[in-house]
Amino acid sequence: MTKRVNEVLSIMEDYFTNYLPFVKGLSSNTIKSYQYAFQLLFKYLEAEKNISPEQISFQALSGDTIPDFLLYLEQERGCSIHTRNLRRSAIVSFAKFASKKAFVSSLSFYTDVIDLPVKRQPKQLGVKIFYQRMKIAALLTLPNTSKLIGQRDVTLLSLLYASGARAQEICDLTLADISFNKPTTIRLHGKGNKSRIVVIPNRCSAILKEYISSRNLDCSSANAKNIHVFPSQTHDHMTISCVEGIVKKYVSQAKKQYPLMFTQKGYSPHSFRHSIAVHMLEAGDSLLAIKAFLGHSSLMTTAVYA
Repeated sequence: MTKRVNEVLSIMEDYFTNYLPFVKGLSSNTIKSYQYAFQLLFKYLEAEKNISPEQISFQALSGDTIPDFLLYLEQERGCSIHTRNLRRSAIVSFAKFASKKAFVSSLSFYTDVIDLPVKRQPKQLGVKIFYQRMKIAALLTLPNTSKLIGQRDVTLLSLLYASGARAQEICDLTLADISFNKPTTIRLHGKGNKSRIVVIPNRCSAILKEYISSRNLDCSSANAKNIHVFPSQTHDHMTISCVEGIVKKYVSQAKKQYPLMFTQKGYSPHSFRHSIAVHMLEAGDSLLAIKAFLGHSSLMTTAVYA
């Protein structure tokens, strides 16, 4: 007996492999962001609704499923409103695509999702910031650097702050992107396939060099562009969820070890990026310099730090 193909998964495969890259022409980072939205949705459905990926139907995605999922992202995962809206955009985009491929079966899903409003963000930053530099220093003391995984984690945390990199940019960093000159620079591959080169301070450079040496790697090797700086414990290419897990792990430890210092909830990998921007502004750097450092396309985006 021929196994019935899951309609949602079949349309989703076409959406990710053909429509987004070739019809819409979206960058690989944007596609990864959309894919991650559905990875989170699948995990939510399995954990909260007892629906496995193979059982997902358009009917299961209809009604209050997506609004409840977006609420779960904010309340349970501590996602910012901005991140919540990004996940919503990915789902709405898929709903529009699905309505053209399977109009009748996807109609209820489409009509329930298409009117979901974009949640307005408060004027203040939606992500928690490590306002005091001592908080960053405290976090960097927590990984056990006698082990390779601890060396990886302290390097990752240090680089998140020192470079102002997005989580995906950290995941995509390869040995070929690093130049140990004076000063040390790294090339970050950001949104829209745009790259930028940022200078990292000597202390972070020393941590990064020691970590790479401990892995017996060479940034000048012929295969350097294919070797990612930060692997997970199971894959050579780390994912955003892994970066989130590392940050969550050490923030949780910090809350126990320094309860009076880490009193807020909602710290994420983006907290490091926001923190270095605020600290640069406090040090007298211009908004134009911070804009270039962070890779913002608009000065209005950077102006929020003022």
